[in-house]
Amino acid sequence: MIQIYDTTLRDGTQREGISLSCEDKLRIARRLDELGVTFIEGGWPGSNPKDAEFFERARDLPWKHAKIAAFGSTCRVGGGPEDDANIRALLDAGTPACTVVGKTWTLHVTEVLRTTFDENLRIIEKSLAYLRAQGRRVIYDAEHFFDGWRADPGYALETLRAAVRGGAETLVLCDTNGGSLPWQIGETVAKVQAALGHPLGVHCHNDSECAVANSLAAVHAGAVQVQGTVNGYGERCGNANLCSIIPALELKLDVRCLPDGKLSELYEVAHFVAEVANLAPDEHLAYVGRSAFAHKGGIHVAAMRRSATSYQHVDPERVGNTMRVVVSELSGRGNLLSKAEEYGIAPDSIADVGAVLNEIKALEARGFAFEAAEASVAMLMRRQQPGHRAPFELVDFLVNVEHRTGRGIFSEAMVKVRVGEEVLHTAAEGDGPVDALTAALQKALAGHYPQVKELHLSDYKVRILDGQHGTAAVTRVLIDMQKGPRRWSTVGASQNIIEASWIALVDAVEYGLALA
Repeated sequence: MIQIYDTTLRDGTQREGISLSCEDKLRIARRLDELGVTFIEGGWPGSNPKDAEFFERARDLPWKHAKIAAFGSTCRVGGGPEDDANIRALLDAGTPACTVVGKTWTLHVTEVLRTTFDENLRIIEKSLAYLRAQGRRVIYDAEHFFDGWRADPGYALETLRAAVRGGAETLVLCDTNGGSLPWQIGETVAKVQAALGHPLGVHCHNDSECAVANSLAAVHAGAVQVQGTVNGYGERCGNANLCSIIPALELKLDVRCLPDGKLSELYEVAHFVAEVANLAPDEHLAYVGRSAFAHKGGIHVAAMRRSATSYQHVDPERVGNTMRVVVSELSGRGNLLSKAEEYGIAPDSIADVGAVLNEIKALEARGFAFEAAEASVAMLMRRQQPGHRAPFELVDFLVNVEHRTGRGIFSEAMVKVRVGEEVLHTAAEGDGPVDALTAALQKALAGHYPQVKELHLSDYKVRILDGQHGTAAVTRVLIDMQKGPRRWSTVGASQNIIEASWIALVDAVEYGLALA
């Protein structure tokens, strides 16, 4: 069993652009506890009032799986732990575990602490021993260990021996600068394990894009604890990403690190933490990104239809993710057949799959993009079904945007559509031209299709594709439409933004009318 030590709430918040309230930190901590990690590092209680509040409130919460850890440094040079403010803050946090960071690298001892090698060993041992004497479990973070090992392996080992004498239950070797490579990590961990025979952990940063690989190399060499953060959040380039490490340990190395059944919650946890941190999820992350199991190339999808393992290294459901097929100009027939099945369209009901594929490729050449507009793909296929009849056809539309004294800017749209043999002519106002156009279309259709009133335009995105052409540039519009909990996306493209919006709007409304 490998211990997962989560430091999202401390090291993760050092990422530029992240600021968590105390309530945010408690929400994330509760979710991590439900996931089943071994330790949750709540912060540095001596550094700011927010972290002090977190520990005060965390003491009263019923934790199911995790032990809460407070983080701090060794006592000051020349002093003792019993009268050190940082050590006192660790004790006042009231956590069952304390993680203490100390210096390993000779450069830091002489240039940062500006003390002697012996004094550094003293403050490591005394700080840990004092905390242990107060009944705390103590984890020791050997800062810059791998840099220190390369500079002076003998002294680096002496710092760890001082931590062992002080009572550290785990010695965590930190690649603080993130500059080490996997074979260096594995070789060093193996040598330290052979020399000390003490439980080891690893804490890696991602400055060389190797933090996950380095962490796995450490486990392969004997480490029993991995420190990291959800989604790899952290200072500079981030920390080791637990959302990659955890499934790699369980699915690749066959090493348990979470309780039974919890691995399938990983996708949800990754997106939950991103949401609380007010960051857009990185959908290209391994395992937990929405694109991690998205298949776009036609050859790939054709193979996937025969065997799901042909282009997937694990079953996405193991981590709570799903396999997706993406449609674009790179697609083949298999992509469309898969999307038809996904949208409940019988593949053999499509008169000419090749014609749909050719139309998609032609439209993408004109600026359309169907990857994020799957309802437009569904409509292209439905229009190829024998007997398909559009619920309405455009005759005319007109959109005005005016400024009037005392009222300011307002938009008005007129729509004339044909439903069967009847031509309907309506107008409506809106907050903007697209809002007015949507309202006018819904007003025109409401008599024949009452359910159109349940459709709501929930998002609208615009992208200029060739800005060098100025006002003649092609504009791509993506519309998100919603009916209750159901949500779908459509696309339009044109040199005229209103026309692009209308194309996407027609797809969105027609798709919504077809829903049961």
